Amino acid sequence: MIVESPTKARKIAPYLGRNYVVEASVGHIRDLPRGAADVPAKYKGESWARLGVDVDHDFEPIYVVSPEKKTKVAELKSLLKDADELYLATDPDREGEAIAWHLLETLKPKVPVRRMVFHEITEPAIQAAAADTRELDNDLVDAQETRRILDRLYGYEVSPVLWKKVMPKLSAGRVQSVATRVIVRRERERMAFRSAEYWDIAAKLDAGTATESDASNPRTFGARLVQVDGSRVASGRDFGSDGQLKGSGVVVLDEAHARRLAEALDGADLVVSSAESKPYSRKPYPPFMTSTLQQEAGRKLRFSSERTMRVAQRLYENGYITYMRTDSTTLSQSAIDAARSQATQLYGPDYVSPSPRQYTRKVKNAQEAHEAIRPSGDTFQTPGQLHARLDTDEFKLYELIWQRTVASQMADAKGTTLTLRITGVAGTGEECVFSASGRTITFAGFLKAYVESVDEEAGGQSDDAESRLPALEQGQGVTAVELNPDGHSTNPPARFTEASLIKTLEELGIGRPSTYASIIKTILDRGYVYKRGSALVPSWVAFAVIGLLEAYFGRLVDFDFTAAMEDDLDAIAGGREQRGNWLSSFYFGGDHGVDGSVARSGGLKKMVGEQLDDIDAREVNSIKLFVDDEGRDVVVRVGRFGPYLERMVTNPDDPEGDSISQRANLPDDLPPDELTAEVAEKLFSTPQEGRKLGPDPVTGNEIVAKEGRFGPYVTEILPEPPADAAPAAPAKKTTKKAAAPKPRTGSLLKSMDLATITLDDALKLLSLPRVVGLDPESKEEITAQNGRYGPYLKKGTDSRSLATEDQIFTVTLDEALKIYAEPKRRGRQAASAAPLRELGNDSATDKPMVIKDGRFGPYVTDGETNASLRKGDEVETITDARASELLADRRARGPVKKTTKKAAAKKAPAKKTAAKTTAKAAAKKTTAKKTAAKKTATKKA
Repeated sequence: MIVESPTKARKIAPYLGRNYVVEASVGHIRDLPRGAADVPAKYKGESWARLGVDVDHDFEPIYVVSPEKKTKVAELKSLLKDADELYLATDPDREGEAIAWHLLETLKPKVPVRRMVFHEITEPAIQAAAADTRELDNDLVDAQETRRILDRLYGYEVSPVLWKKVMPKLSAGRVQSVATRVIVRRERERMAFRSAEYWDIAAKLDAGTATESDASNPRTFGARLVQVDGSRVASGRDFGSDGQLKGSGVVVLDEAHARRLAEALDGADLVVSSAESKPYSRKPYPPFMTSTLQQEAGRKLRFSSERTMRVAQRLYENGYITYMRTDSTTLSQSAIDAARSQATQLYGPDYVSPSPRQYTRKVKNAQEAHEAIRPSGDTFQTPGQLHARLDTDEFKLYELIWQRTVASQMADAKGTTLTLRITGVAGTGEECVFSASGRTITFAGFLKAYVESVDEEAGGQSDDAESRLPALEQGQGVTAVELNPDGHSTNPPARFTEASLIKTLEELGIGRPSTYASIIKTILDRGYVYKRGSALVPSWVAFAVIGLLEAYFGRLVDFDFTAAMEDDLDAIAGGREQRGNWLSSFYFGGDHGVDGSVARSGGLKKMVGEQLDDIDAREVNSIKLFVDDEGRDVVVRVGRFGPYLERMVTNPDDPEGDSISQRANLPDDLPPDELTAEVAEKLFSTPQEGRKLGPDPVTGNEIVAKEGRFGPYVTEILPEPPADAAPAAPAKKTTKKAAAPKPRTGSLLKSMDLATITLDDALKLLSLPRVVGLDPESKEEITAQNGRYGPYLKKGTDSRSLATEDQIFTVTLDEALKIYAEPKRRGRQAASAAPLRELGNDSATDKPMVIKDGRFGPYVTDGETNASLRKGDEVETITDARASELLADRRARGPVKKTTKKAAAKKAPAKKTAAKTTAKAAAKKTTAKKTAAKKTATKKA
């Protein structure tokens, strides 16, 4: 029996007994060639060889066994010699079916082959699957192969366009480019957004003694002004993204009007004009499928989608949950019975739904629609029972899945909602209406077991939130305790988090649940997107790439087209579409698809060939931001060495002549929507050539402050060598060229700012290293220096950290000698400087976390695990949740492997070594002869 992973093999083997040998293929054993070197020699001359797909003969793929899998293939073939039957027990989805097919094609077994499918790794499930096998599903194999070929054609045809027109080493992908476009479009919306200001009045009202006051019936409550003289008071939803009102019939209060009304309402009689009470009911959430698990683990546990799937894979392979790649929400009858039984035991029969609940949904991809993600088995193990067997991440995710599954069979939550309208006439004669809404949960139902989290960026109210109001009736009077004019401003649309991006991609029909984690990982790894907290922020390179694709290959990143393509691929999986015809239409053109589709537009190959010469590289790499106060366009240019800011300005040396370019560096961590006109002016004030501070009084060289790749620094401008200097005699080839003098440089201290640093500050930095004095014993010079990783002392090769930057200029010889007199401590034993920032406790270890400045930049630590901050993480703004995520990711990767140098061989065993070497050499020669013989035989054949 062959499965994908060693963990799965170890778990399954005991369930089947001694008559079965269970071995792991460790994923795919072969794939399309990764590069030109992998293409078999007989295909290298073909025009399509670089694709690894024979586009001239029914898009036949060329598969090669990867070098690292050749040993595994040989091992499997050896085991197969003694086998009576072969069971292919790979995962029950399209990918698993493809792995099984590749194993069949590569191993070429001469014994009967069975396809074994199961959705959970428990003894009954494995034995049942072994007794009920099936044939390989060729439609699923075709669908997976079509996706692989399609992605290869898309990537290998479109990516070179990006290399030529944007920058090298970029990539385009059928789904990754569309996902990037979703994020770029949201950032464009944020950049174009104009905030609107509006006011209302927040009132604190007193119901008086007419009703009894207790926790369920409060005496005071909050209300907001919603209507003035019959016109509704404007709220945030009434304004468009341009800051203007979207419609009429509303009144926009400014600060003066709101304050005037608040004063005029002071002491006015307020009466309940309506009291509307309605019953409230909320049904349980469906059990998890892949996308909803990723979303909820992101919101509730702060897990990335990749981390969620990695942990879920471990839980599945160890037999704790069912298969984790699914877009089904259905539960088997045994799972429904187990959930209802457990809910009855834990919460009582009143909290269980009167009848079993089955959740069905329209599933686009039927091949993945087996069962929801749930605890495995006919009876569920509680998280408490597994606590000792699971690591922290596994326990958290299992608990989430268990809670959601049990809650899905529980009773509805019930309660009441109450809406009050309170009316009064202000001293100005204006009739004002306040509104208050409340919700009381009278029966928690499923909420007792599980409450879904709300998105951090988008916000919202959780399902178990209550806001109680007094039991007032129409006509009752209330008193205004407080009337506070309250100003608001509209907010731009929230950035996507991983959870909300997955939800959006699913709603658009782009990608499939099993691909979301890899899509997000790809766009993060390629630098198209980075994280700022939990928010996904696009880079300027992403703006350039998406701009190019939208302008010249619009159908390839069109949401509807991409979703329709997924449906076509599902049709191939269902046997309703023929693979070769579909690929031929997509690549070469044909009658497939709707008007304007890639096929009807002549196909991908023609589209790329025709558009390439029309693409203006400068245009696609210029992202227009705004017009400055003098009417000049400010743009971001994406250059080969990164993005920069540019505008055309008057040439001071030739005011009547052509304008010249003014450029400024862009900080890597500045989000596009924060690049405002004010920020741009600040960046332009420190141009790429640096801010001139003045001449060095000693050398006369100009001193400038600049923004560099590793942060701000100061340097000197050395004079050009005299033009009339006598040419040097031609040097011999063996003679090294004389090194040109290098300017002095010095990094700014953390307490310094590029915009405010003075000439005196710069000269102090350029004077470093500062000689502190001579060690009286060793006679070695001790210097104080500012390094990339902080201030330190140096004596020969011995360096010691200083606690503060000020000590660079103030530390005395006696103080330095005291520091050197102490034993040198390394790593965690070192007397480290104060942390850059203190955080809360780690969610996994419950130990306090701090941000420190390390040798390779800032990092977070809980005292045991260290994790570097990544691009987009800022010391000042990083959250506890993000810090915990970084630490968890670091733990998941395991300890850093330490490389140890081999000890030098002793002279005594030299003869043996020589003998071994000779034997090895002889063996190599023999092998070479055998190989040559084989090659000759192959040629003859």
